[in-house]
Amino acid sequence: MSAATNAKLFYARGPAATLLIRGAHVLDPRSGLDEVHDLLVRDGRIAEIGAPGAVVAPAGATTIDATGKHVFPAFTDPHVHLRTPGLEYKETIATGTAAAAAGGYCQVIAMPNAVPVVDSVPMLQGLTLRAEREAMIPTGFLAAVTKGEQGEFLTSMTGLSDAGALGFSDDGKPVVSAGMLRKALQYQHVAGGVIALHEEDPALSSDGVMHEGAVSARLGVSGIPSVSESTMIARDAALAAYEDATVHFQHISAALSVQALAAARENGVRATGEATPHHLLLTDEAVLGLDTNFKMNPPLRAERDRQAVIEGLRSGVIDCIATDHAPHALQEKEVAFEEAPMGTTGLETAFAAIYSELVVPGVLPLALLVERITAGCAVFGLPQPRIESGAEANLVLVDLERSFVVGESGYVSRAANCCFDGRSFRGQIELTVAAGQVAYAAAGVLDAAPAEVR
Repeated sequence: MSAATNAKLFYARGPAATLLIRGAHVLDPRSGLDEVHDLLVRDGRIAEIGAPGAVVAPAGATTIDATGKHVFPAFTDPHVHLRTPGLEYKETIATGTAAAAAGGYCQVIAMPNAVPVVDSVPMLQGLTLRAEREAMIPTGFLAAVTKGEQGEFLTSMTGLSDAGALGFSDDGKPVVSAGMLRKALQYQHVAGGVIALHEEDPALSSDGVMHEGAVSARLGVSGIPSVSESTMIARDAALAAYEDATVHFQHISAALSVQALAAARENGVRATGEATPHHLLLTDEAVLGLDTNFKMNPPLRAERDRQAVIEGLRSGVIDCIATDHAPHALQEKEVAFEEAPMGTTGLETAFAAIYSELVVPGVLPLALLVERITAGCAVFGLPQPRIESGAEANLVLVDLERSFVVGESGYVSRAANCCFDGRSFRGQIELTVAAGQVAYAAAGVLDAAPAEVR
């Protein structure tokens, strides 16, 4: 059995943390916390939340002076690519989860589009065993909906679920056949697990490499229309309603897609959606320089679309923030724009990017960002991190006033294809506690004086 708090999360077990975090502003919308507290973690669990200066640490604890800093529930990401197996030159379970920990995450869910595709029980079991040795934080896995993600034959969904799959996705590719998706939704009633969908109609997206609009026309580059995404969302929501099934729409990027998801929810469809930092913050204008770090799928779209995604996140039509962390090797991105692979990294920058660009200017409240960036894995049935006495410690300590330049000191990830590279953001992650263990600590954070003894 996995060394995890959930039978379908896998990670390398280490020593349980005992820490006293003094004088931090503790913010957890789910627990109703929003004020300065001392917070004691003992043996990996939250032991006490008290008034500043009122909590005494047990022997052996490390005391952290967090005056002026914030503690949130640690973040969760339902959509990452760890490139294992077969593509470890881009990323590994070890490097990807270390990057997640450095970004404040306590849970991530990995996509199955590796080489070979994770579409069989032995393949999934091999991954979970590797995660138990290598993963810095609890890690879950989705298995493919169809064999090889080719859209022709269903995988053994029940067997994969029994072996630890949290759900199913052909991410990177859509399930083009409505009939095939309908079968998968029918099998969901036996296998369980949410089906997560990359929504794209290949007949519409064709050979496009960026958003179809004024910028693509100006550049003379083939575009991907927003209806290639929104029409598939509408179709698949209708199928989910017909089969009384549950679906999750990945990386929503377009205004029409937000409208389609909202309509589905209003009609009682069990559907959820996610948005990425890059679709919340960037538009196709960023592609004018043909920097391949801005090439992703779905593409960066127009300002109207960006504003609609922000509003969808604010209103709750879009449930959570996901990075779609998609690492690539340097040589793969250093080619002509049309030839480069799609994708950007995001685990190390997600919180700071959204905090700096949407919270600081007053577009979104901080509490909403914290709620949405910690909600993603709950879509797949995992517990949401909470700050409350007795709970397992899943915490992140953040200095909201501290600025940093993305990539200036390198990346924890094996890859450097970050669309925010070179940008200055506020909101430095200083400490991440995941599943009761210290998963990441910035230099000097744990170099504290001995704690007082109870």
